[in-house]
Amino acid sequence: MKRLRIEHSTEYAFERAVSLLPHRIFVHPRGGHALRVASFTLNIEPTATVRWHRDALDNAVAIATFEPTLATSLRVASSVVIEQYDSAPLDFFVEPYAATYPFEYEQGLARVLAPFRVPSWPDDVPVIEPWLGKLGLRGGSIETFVLLDRLNRALHETFGYRAREEAGVQSPSSTLALGTGSCRDLAALFNDSCRAFGLASRFVSGYVHDPDLPRHQGATHAWSETYLPGAGWKGFDPTTGRLAGADHIPVAVAYHPQDVPPVSGAFLGPPQKPVMRVAVDVCAVD
Repeated sequence: MKRLRIEHSTEYAFERAVSLLPHRIFVHPRGGHALRVASFTLNIEPTATVRWHRDALDNAVAIATFEPTLATSLRVASSVVIEQYDSAPLDFFVEPYAATYPFEYEQGLARVLAPFRVPSWPDDVPVIEPWLGKLGLRGGSIETFVLLDRLNRALHETFGYRAREEAGVQSPSSTLALGTGSCRDLAALFNDSCRAFGLASRFVSGYVHDPDLPRHQGATHAWSETYLPGAGWKGFDPTTGRLAGADHIPVAVAYHPQDVPPVSGAFLGPPQKPVMRVAVDVCAVD
């Protein structure tokens, strides 16, 4: 068992005072059999009324609403301690019928997974397909896990990592053309590559524990999960080329990478582009 503390703050500074509209916040980790949330606090300035709910994908979502007063800044800060038990990500069983690709999901499962088999960028399929062919991943049968592992490693080895501060996600065709991308861009390409194979894949946003990073120099992270019958949703991190394990802390999952930014919302006031500052610290707790 690994015990980790995650501190995450997002601050917006406005040039001129604004009235804050409701904001949607994804910062609470997804608890489950492999991850337990031991403690969690959320602080918002200016003071907000916070209401929690579970969305259609069982993500914990906080909706913050503000008094109708003017503000020159917004700060959302969370602190959480989690216990992570996923220490053996390779210890899983795949149903015999799905152990070798190509295969078809069983009928009931196929209905549930159908949305996650549709590409997020349909117009990019003609660009993704030739790239998969060049990787030698088209044609003939192959062990399903080996297919996914090769794709994951190919993304890590082929594309340069580039942190991007601007909002949004690059399309897969843009990542292929540029040869670089952020973690969310590489996850987006992995997702639509899996969907080109007919495999259900979804986007994951969260954090990763890297003990070599200086304090408060961490960042939010993104990776992908693919559904394997018998094993469930298994995480693949194309930024590192490894499986998601005890160092990965999932917060939210989505069909499209743009659906689950940590903080999103709007304001009323003079046109302007607020300055955003993000600080993330993920550290082991004895």
